Amino acid sequence: MDNSLPTVTVIIAARPDESEVRAVAAARQLDYPSDHLEIILARGRQPSVQRNAAVRAARGELIYFLDDDSRPAPQNLRRAAEAFKSPEVKMLGGPNLCPPDAPALEQAFALTMGSWALGPSCARYRSVGRTRASSEKELILCNLLARRDAFLASGGFDESLYPNEENALMDELQKRGGKLVYDPELLVHRRPRATFAAFCKMLCNYGRGRAEQFRLHPTPRSALNLVPPLFCLFLILLPFLPRYFDWVLAAYGAVLFLMTLQVLPLKKWYWLPWIMSLIFVIHICYGWGFWRGCLTRPQPPAPSVTAEVQLEKL
Repeated sequence: MDNSLPTVTVIIAARPDESEVRAVAAARQLDYPSDHLEIILARGRQPSVQRNAAVRAARGELIYFLDDDSRPAPQNLRRAAEAFKSPEVKMLGGPNLCPPDAPALEQAFALTMGSWALGPSCARYRSVGRTRASSEKELILCNLLARRDAFLASGGFDESLYPNEENALMDELQKRGGKLVYDPELLVHRRPRATFAAFCKMLCNYGRGRAEQFRLHPTPRSALNLVPPLFCLFLILLPFLPRYFDWVLAAYGAVLFLMTLQVLPLKKWYWLPWIMSLIFVIHICYGWGFWRGCLTRPQPPAPSVTAEVQLEKL
């Protein structure tokens, strides 16, 4: 037993009917002493509720949140243990990467999400820079570690939010003086959405979640997320604006081109119009989802949703 290492609980949220949860097998391959490692599979229909229940039942000093399809690198927990030696570090995260054997469409989705179309959030989808103090813009819940005591003291995830529950919590931790850290080598692999329709739906949900988060937990950091919805509004109003506003579209096209060159593989130059189109789709779907989130009212889950959560300690 190595008392120099913190105990860790891996928490994986899954649906009630999900028979094969790939993240469980990957979690069992983590390079960490078994007597310091606990795995909890939280089944239910609202991930924020599932994760909160699992954290309350966990015995680990650190909590490692994985999505049901996350495949973490074996060394992740040992890297995390080093980072959490600093007591001011409350959360640590890294990117989720597309597996190299994924189909071409999924690779295109991953390249698009890793472009500057998402601003600083592109660090969630590719390794960017060095290990550094960060914010909720760069960290993502499918590959995120937290101190259990800080998580609980901050109230856990807001169960009326999904997605963006982790973003609101990270803002709260920073308000309390906690430090968030991004490690570009703390990796998980995940397959992107498999179809164009699923990709668009995900982006709309991201936009809706950000708007709902902004309504419940407004912070200045969310100002950048207003750009896509304002761009959507601009496109709607463009036919009624003077013709000299057309230069905005020309400038936007140039920006799309540069964003695409940033991530385009050298041997796949013919993907350029494809990736440019997907970046445009990101902005439109996210912006539309944001406006939708401005009109919906976040609701806490029904008692039945909370009651049906099942925790499996593996």
